[in-house]
Amino acid sequence: MASRAGSPPKDKSIAESSQDTVSDLDLKELKEQYSILADDAKQLMTEKMYLENELSQLKKRINRLDEEIRSLRTPPYIIGNVQDLVGEKVVVRSSNGTIFLVSKNPRIDSSKIQPGVRVSMNQDTLAVIDILDEAFDPLVSGAEIIDKPNVKYSDLGGLDEQIREIRDAIELSLEKPEEFEKFGIQPPKGVLLTGPPGTGKTMLAKAVASQTNATFLGLVGSELAQKYIGEGGRMVRELFSLARKKAPCIIFIDEIDAIGSKRLDSSTSGDREVQRTLMQLLSELDGFESLENVKVIAATNRPELLDKALLRPGRFDRIVEIPLPNTEGREAIFKVHAKKMPLNKNVNFAKLAIITDGYSGAEIKAITIDVGMNAISEGVDVCTMSHFKNAISSIDAKRKGAQNNGPDRLYG
Repeated sequence: MASRAGSPPKDKSIAESSQDTVSDLDLKELKEQYSILADDAKQLMTEKMYLENELSQLKKRINRLDEEIRSLRTPPYIIGNVQDLVGEKVVVRSSNGTIFLVSKNPRIDSSKIQPGVRVSMNQDTLAVIDILDEAFDPLVSGAEIIDKPNVKYSDLGGLDEQIREIRDAIELSLEKPEEFEKFGIQPPKGVLLTGPPGTGKTMLAKAVASQTNATFLGLVGSELAQKYIGEGGRMVRELFSLARKKAPCIIFIDEIDAIGSKRLDSSTSGDREVQRTLMQLLSELDGFESLENVKVIAATNRPELLDKALLRPGRFDRIVEIPLPNTEGREAIFKVHAKKMPLNKNVNFAKLAIITDGYSGAEIKAITIDVGMNAISEGVDVCTMSHFKNAISSIDAKRKGAQNNGPDRLYG
């Protein structure tokens, strides 16, 4: 009886121990689930912050695109030029030539609105919106020689007299203007270089650009001959305006006969446009607006085609003729172009100068290049007299061939 009475407490203790084991397992499982949920919550918070940041970036992009769309939808402005001021009103000439009396943006400083200033105008009301900077044609603005050519006066053989003349006419007046004022004379405005092809006209202009500290603007005459009416004259006007802005300045116009040929009564519309460009050039060279510290150098191998008004004193004051080099000049040119070549002792430039009678400086340069190429192809270390003679024979054959290839040979 005693043992049966004690059995229930034993079963109770077993049940309590099993409950403790189950509660420990539940607690451990709950902790694991809590840890997983905590990690998920952190990941969700990170994703939320990322999405909020991305949403903010997208909103900024939307606002920027809205601004671009609004600016693209804005009607275009009209470009015009100020003619006069009438109180708070402005007289402007639009791009189509019509003149209007319009109002202006009150935020624009009235002192900056002067006759000739370029402005932008509203397309509907034609009110002046803003002042534009002075703009030049890309061809004109790109004419400035930034990297000066590596050509010195010493690189020009046989042109000592011509170098002296162009330096007196161009450099002297830029370097010593007070001396001209002291003597009460006006310095030369321009120099015209004439002579056969290949005599060094462009090389001389490059030397001037390299040796002077003035701004150098270089153009070819054909670039000033434009298709539409008034475009050539506008480019000439902008060219001289840029030169005055960058003074002291030198303008070099190569092949000036492209726009400076004689004016004829009977001509086509294209010829008349070229003549308008010429008249604008004449006006800029000797017009009402002075050319202080602006010098003009032009070059041509056809001076007989130029208009007389272009050649008179006051426009091109000096005409420097560069003829084919004489014997001493050819010898000097040979020495200039062959000064860095490895030469044999038997090379005699005086003899080479004699047998190249009638050659231009460009042809002599071609001879030295041919000599160097032949020496390289033969694998020798020095150039000999025979190399020069062979090159002269080759160039001479080409010269004779060019002389015999005229139109009369077509039917002979």
